[in-house]
Parts: sequence; structure tokens; C-alpha cells
Amino acid sequence: MTLTQLFIFLIVIQIIHGLGTWKLYLKADRQAWEAFVPVYNAVILMKIINRPWWWTILLFLPIVNLIMFPVVWVETARSFGKNSTTDTILAIVSLGFYNYYLNYALDLEHVKDRSLHPKTAAGDWISSILFAIVAATIVHTYFIQPYTIPTSSLEKSLLVGDFLFVSKFHYGARVPMTTIAAPMVHDTIPFIKKKSYLYNDHLEKKNTAFVNKLSLPYLRLPGFQKIKRNDIVVFNWPVDTMLNMRYTDRNHYKPIDKKTNYVKRAVGIPGDSLEVRDGYVYINGEQNQLPDRAKLQFSYKIETNDGPFNNDHLTKRYGITDLPQYNQDYSLSYFPGLTDETLSQFKNHPNVKNIESLKREPGQREKSVFPHDPNYHWNNDFFGPIYIPEAGATINLNLEVLPLYKRLITEYEDNTLDIKGNQIYINGEVANTYTFKKDYYWMMGDNRHNSQDARSWGFVPFDHVVGKPVLIWMSWDRFGKPRWERFFTTVHGNGKPVSYLIPFLIALAAWFGFAQWRKRKKANT
Repeated sequence: MTLTQLFIFLIVIQIIHGLGTWKLYLKADRQAWEAFVPVYNAVILMKIINRPWWWTILLFLPIVNLIMFPVVWVETARSFGKNSTTDTILAIVSLGFYNYYLNYALDLEHVKDRSLHPKTAAGDWISSILFAIVAATIVHTYFIQPYTIPTSSLEKSLLVGDFLFVSKFHYGARVPMTTIAAPMVHDTIPFIKKKSYLYNDHLEKKNTAFVNKLSLPYLRLPGFQKIKRNDIVVFNWPVDTMLNMRYTDRNHYKPIDKKTNYVKRAVGIPGDSLEVRDGYVYINGEQNQLPDRAKLQFSYKIETNDGPFNNDHLTKRYGITDLPQYNQDYSLSYFPGLTDETLSQFKNHPNVKNIESLKREPGQREKSVFPHDPNYHWNNDFFGPIYIPEAGATINLNLEVLPLYKRLITEYEDNTLDIKGNQIYINGEVANTYTFKKDYYWMMGDNRHNSQDARSWGFVPFDHVVGKPVLIWMSWDRFGKPRWERFFTTVHGNGKPVSYLIPFLIALAAWFGFAQWRKRKKANT
């Protein structure tokens, strides 16, 4: 849905609302025309149903409004004396068109200053649950989202089993694009394992299905910070066509905000020229300097003297958290990720016979590496150079560089592209240059041989960015034991992470104590 289509849709909704409620407005001592004026009609309706004006804001928040609309339909009926269970059911199942029946078929009186307190315990519970969901959905969508680290891509900085709070407001909260979806879940509803949103994700239907036209265009609220080089960022995996993160039965062409959430480090930002040499990233010709908390890791093949290593000893003694895999007789082991510091210590282990680095050679092409073109002899350790586009930048376009930017031009920036002989046609016209509309980022993991990152699938557009991880609020190791030293630690920053768990618990206890004191004071007055 374009902005123009969205505007027309909102006007149609206002007309439908006005036609179905103008007599009710009159019975509430308002003017009939007030039922037709966008936004203003909602403010007046809140007065009619004796609810606060700021409910109007909730009616225009995607996902939240899916909960609020039924509430307002029911509240409207009750404001005119229709309080029965049947009235409530009819208001909801008719999608609000029950108001037409009240407006035209019945002669009702407006109940002024009606009691808003639910008349049953069940009603009280339902009301509390609904508004708890509304509040949580607003926080989840526009402020803070929880996230769990599933892989060792950023091991040492972020560990498997870390539970994060991801800030939506640092880079600006993204307004949900998928308007009909379950609140507070991503692409799949837990337990029943069903898709959590209404969208036709078949390739041949994604641009024509009516339900897909209800999707909103990309909109983002202003942020107070731009993505800086080496920031850890949560984003939607650009090439995701899986049903969910772990399962697919076909290609699912998902809306941007329902693609799988990934977390990587933004080693390249718009306008950078990036190259990987011997596993190390170079930006604009200089080696990228990672924050002191980040530790690069590489994979090694280790020949053993006497069977497998003790995993618990590896973790406690050497801090190895990416545990080894073995061949059949344990004579060879594969370590997915070791830092240089760990390697220097571990090579003296009595069970280590020989260590072989698994880095590739320059020019040794890996088919799995972007841009997946036989003319690019790149691998995970020797990659690039490659330019990371920024909005407004223009590049010379030819068949040699096209594999690097074709997906950006077609998939992310919605152009048609054809090749006829040696000429490139964009939107039907010959193109020798191309000017980018969006900013792009290069996201990589610190575990250089055990990370599916931009070296596999390329650039990440800014409209795919979810937010910035800011706090590790809980962490558990592979044995299910808490890592207390990581509870309430910051994700970014310099020096060893400091746990703020004890100050948090003290502040929480003080808050509860104050609340109890205030409650007792009110009871005694």
C-alpha cells in the first residue's frame, strides 16, 4: 500500500464510520458532521463513550488498533445501553457494523457518566488482560524488544544463551508494515507453530493478493542516533524465505518486518569501501579496529594425541565456548572458533598434537560466498573490495559490477532490470549509472569461520534494521546454569562488562517498599 492508497483507505474508513454513527453522535448531544471528520471524530467518540482522549492514538497504532477497535465497538454499544453478552458478541463478530443497527434501527438514549467498572470478575480480568497486552505491544513495537542469542556468530561479545533487550528508539522505531498480525510475536505463534500474520507469501501472489495490499509502506520514527561502524545491530535477514528460523517447506516471500531477526556487527556503513584480507576487515584501506570487548575467532583443525577433549575443562580453563567436533576415531577435531589468545595457550595442551588453520587462500573461490558469480573469486577470508552504497550516491553500472548490486536495484529499490546484449535496462531505459535510494550496511560476525553473514548474502538495507541491543538482562550456559556475571550488563562499551544486577534488585526492592508504604498511608487517611 502506497501513501496515497493509505490516505484513500483512511478516508473510506472515516466515511464508513460517519455513516454508521452520526445519529449516535446526535443522541450524545454532538453534531452529525463531527462523525465524519478524520481523527477529530475519534476524539469526540472518546468523550461519548467516556474514555480518555489518548485512546485515539491507540486507534492509529498498527497491531495495537487490532485490539482497540473491538474494545471501542463494544464501548460504543454500552454507551447507549446495550450491555448484554449478545450485544458484545454482535459488536465484535460484525466488525463494528452492529453500530449501523444501533444507529438506524433503534431509538436509543445516550448513557452519560456511565460506570466504567466491569460488572463481573471475568469482565475485570478480561479488561486487565486486554490493556496489559496493549501496553506490552506498544513497548515491544516502539521501545524495547526482547531477543535471544541463538548462535555463536558474535561469541565473546554475545554468548549463546544471552537474553537481550533491543532498543527500537536509538535508530528510530519502525512502524509495523504487516497490519494484521498477532501482538508480541514474530513470524510464528508459539506452541501451535502457525504463521503469526495475515499475508499471502507465495511468489505469484505477493504483489496481487488483496490482503497484501493492506500492508503499510515503510515508515520509521526519528531516532537520536545513527548506526556507527562496529555497532552490534539486530535486523531482518534480507534473503529470508523460510517459514520460520528453523524450518521451511517452500520459499516464503515474507514482508520485511516478518523476516527472521539476525544480530551481527555493522563493520561497514554507507559510503565505505570494504575488503577482507586473511580474515581481517579493511575499511577504506585501513584495518578495522574492533572494540576491546570484541574478540575475533577463526576455525582450526587439531590433531589429537589421545581421544576427545574434556568440554567442561575447555570452557573453564580456556574460555572455549564453541565446542569441538570430531571424526570417527577422535584423531581429528574441528574447533569452530578460537581467539588468538586462546590458541596461544591451547597449543600447549597435552592432547594437542598438531594445529592447522582453516583459512582459505587468495583467489580460492567459494560458491557460497556473495555475489555467487563465477567471475568473482572470493572466499570468506579474502573478499572484496566492495563499495557499500549510501542514499544519493551514484555508481557506474556495467555487466562486471552488476552482480554486486542487482538485488539492491530490483529487490530492495523496486526497479525492473533487463540485460540485452551488453546493455543494462532499468525500468525500460538504458542505464550506464545508478543512483541509490537507500543506505546499506555490511553486517558480519566476529566468529569469522562460523558466521552466516553479509559474506553469504550481501548488503542490509536500513529499512531492514530492527534496533540496537543495549542490555543483557539474563544469560544461561549450555548446561542450564545462570551466568550471574552477565546479568544486567551492557552490550556496548569499553572494558570488562559490569553487572548491574545488585543495584537493580536494590532499586526494585526500594520501589516495592515505597509502594507498600504509600498504600498503607492512603489506607490510614
